Amino acid sequence: MQIITSFPLVKIFIILLSAFSMPLIHNRRHIKIISIIFLSFSLTLSLITLNYVFRNGAFYFNAGYPDTFLGIQLYIGPVETLLSSVLEFVILVVVWFSAFSIDEEIRQNRIKFFYILIHLLTASILGIIYTNDIFNGYVFIEVAALASCGIIVIKEKKENIKAATKYIIMSTIGSGLLLMGIAFIYSYTGHLNMDLIHLEILEGYDDYFKSLLIIVALYTAGLGVKSAMFPLHIWLPDAHSSAPTASSALLSGVVLKGFAYFLIKFMDRMLGFEIINQLNILPIILILGSSGMIFGSLSAIFQKNIKRLIAYSSVAQMGYIFLAIGLGSPFGAVIAVYHMMGHAVTKSALFLCSGLMIEKTGKNEISNYRGLGFEMPITFILFTLGALSMVGIPILPGFISKWYLSIESIQLGKFLLIFVILLSSLLNAVYYFPIIINGFFGIENLENRVYKSKRAPYEKLAPIIVLITAMLVLGIFSKDVLDFLITGINAL
Repeated sequence: MQIITSFPLVKIFIILLSAFSMPLIHNRRHIKIISIIFLSFSLTLSLITLNYVFRNGAFYFNAGYPDTFLGIQLYIGPVETLLSSVLEFVILVVVWFSAFSIDEEIRQNRIKFFYILIHLLTASILGIIYTNDIFNGYVFIEVAALASCGIIVIKEKKENIKAATKYIIMSTIGSGLLLMGIAFIYSYTGHLNMDLIHLEILEGYDDYFKSLLIIVALYTAGLGVKSAMFPLHIWLPDAHSSAPTASSALLSGVVLKGFAYFLIKFMDRMLGFEIINQLNILPIILILGSSGMIFGSLSAIFQKNIKRLIAYSSVAQMGYIFLAIGLGSPFGAVIAVYHMMGHAVTKSALFLCSGLMIEKTGKNEISNYRGLGFEMPITFILFTLGALSMVGIPILPGFISKWYLSIESIQLGKFLLIFVILLSSLLNAVYYFPIIINGFFGIENLENRVYKSKRAPYEKLAPIIVLITAMLVLGIFSKDVLDFLITGINAL
């Protein structure tokens, strides 16, 4: 069974190897097949590792110079294995969808580069989740940012270039802040390994309280830019709405989660809950998270473009994650990770549904979707299920996150957050329910509509059905998932 402990590094290696081998392949169909095969193999290794951790507990994997701070070390615990499995699953399903749709959105000579970027993005996200070394984490973050920029600009339209430029400028600022934070913490502790940094901080954080506060502020701002924390989210709506459909799904469903989880690792693994609660940074994160929930939802209400509406919804949903992080408790971190997984499958499905609606109507304005539930019943039902989860209908993951977030807020005596959560949920309903109601109901909306006249092909619907099914599974088995995540957070 010892070989299983090497699977996380093996996955990163084979995905990178497949990315660098793709330029040698000229047949677009073969590239798609190879991409799906490699990503499926990687997901299989993830599930095997998940089972191993479930039975045997967390483990470390050392490369380079083992057992020293110079070595490259990976930490694979319950949270890492489950989160990476869910995100790899989402990537695989979105790539499956792209195999039937990407030819219609980008030039033929760019398709190869699209899949190369997807593989680089996958490897870097896995590296961010697994790494126990802050500098290696920084390298993976930069690779993920550049790959994300690539899958935006690959459409080669004016709005894509503009969005990618804004994204790279903001990302560069975030990278600079994060690198400064790493330099500060290295000068303070003399280590890059998260465990060794934690031990050094425990010994003398009272003497370096102000330095730690600066480090935490740099980390939070740097990663906040990359993970669309309000008000550092200004790059997100343009990037997500102008990118190809598969790119939008990956950016919102996967990329943001990797950056946000690295912030959780920094706060909970390197510093610890006791120390982070003494630095007075959590109230600021709570305020920014709450502001993102409200502002993102208010902005979504006034959007006429379906993809921009879903993009602003992502700002609101990331607000829930930062709100959970800002609680500064172990269960708050658990809720944040659970919401990451639920949002990953749900928001990816919503973007894919919106892509099909745009494809079949030729319009991206929401006003053109009146009666579309009659013309595209399966697509619209899938969209409705995803939207209901975002609103917070019971049993679905969105409700589970909000329910436990409310309970944890009450237990911590932060009663005002209940009002913020309820208000945000109400605002979510304000911009999602009109789309659903106008799509399915109203005689005036159904006039001159032909049943199933714009039906999407099943090869494009199948990936969305798989994502929505995964969303339902996460909701139904939420207790088991949360219990498993609790063991992982407690291990930190």
